[in-house]
Amino acid sequence: MIRRMQRSGNPRVSVVVPTRNEARNLEVVLPAIAAVRPAVHEVIVVDGNSVDGTIDVARRVLPWVRVITQTRKGKGNAMACGFAAVTGDIVVMFDADGSADPAEIPAFVRALIAGADFAKGSRFVRGGGSDDITLLRKSGNAGLNGVANALFGTSYTDLCYGYNAFWIDILPTLDLPDIHLPAPAEGMLWGDGFEIETVLNCRVAASGLKITEVPSMERERIFGQSNLRTFADGTRVLRTLAAERRRAQHHRSERVKLEESSRALTPPGGFPVITPDMLAADGTDVATVLRPGLRTASAQFGAGANGSASNGSAANGSGNGHLGTGSAAGALAGGPAGSAGTATDSSPNGTQHGTGHGTNGAAAIDQHDVPRIPVRRPGGEV
Repeated sequence: MIRRMQRSGNPRVSVVVPTRNEARNLEVVLPAIAAVRPAVHEVIVVDGNSVDGTIDVARRVLPWVRVITQTRKGKGNAMACGFAAVTGDIVVMFDADGSADPAEIPAFVRALIAGADFAKGSRFVRGGGSDDITLLRKSGNAGLNGVANALFGTSYTDLCYGYNAFWIDILPTLDLPDIHLPAPAEGMLWGDGFEIETVLNCRVAASGLKITEVPSMERERIFGQSNLRTFADGTRVLRTLAAERRRAQHHRSERVKLEESSRALTPPGGFPVITPDMLAADGTDVATVLRPGLRTASAQFGAGANGSASNGSAANGSGNGHLGTGSAAGALAGGPAGSAGTATDSSPNGTQHGTGHGTNGAAAIDQHDVPRIPVRRPGGEV
């Protein structure tokens, strides 16, 4: 379950633009983004150690631009650095080469406001197109779409297109490499490279988020040469799909193990329980693995500051329940972390088996507070 922020009907839009030696293109691209109406909240240029004056040009043509330098190499790391710097509600991924049309940004935003978690640009739906794609690349993209859709149960029409937008609150679900990790001695961290678009598409689908495809018209690069390599890039996408499929299967297996452990600890006639030691070793957020009927022993596992529910007690509150049946009101219950005590039942004040005496208390977590994530596909829910 995504811990969604309060999504506004008038969101602040942050545009993330990864760059490496794109000075001439930025002279055209940045003013065009600034001209979009409604106006964007911020433009973040993430530079990969350009040597052509990219940063100076960015600041000259758009004085209010935010410029940061990526922490490692690769487009994926640049994107992750930009995402981490975002202060808006919606993130728009935007290439610096001039191939994307800034005038389409409002269409992506409308799709998100209408209910999508992730707005996926597509050149191959009605209203989309490309001035740049060759027949060979188009055929290869169609084949890769088929593989992705078979593996993840989606109906993508344009897997390899990088013009996308999403609500910032889904960022933890994307689980990108920590931008502060050091670069490996050889190669790159998984997700740091050009596989980033495929990684995002796979993880959004595997998480059951709602995806809407948005028609998009791809232009030719304005200046410079494209870095696309048809066969090498196609092979890399196939490897990415296989790796992300294995990752999704692993996470599904962890969810099954968690549920089995919960059932084993459930007292006769009691509610299923999840304890902190049941969390996946890879740090999976418990909110992504809960199912209806499961209760938590704490609002934010492993965080003592948020209080614990051992023996039915919560931060600033007490109860007489047994291990795991109380819940400390915090992030999962929507209340201030560690500030409220709740007890073992689903009543707002926790009155059956204990008392909640915390300040600014939130309701006890009930099975209805942690609904199953529905499997959604582009264009609708299944």
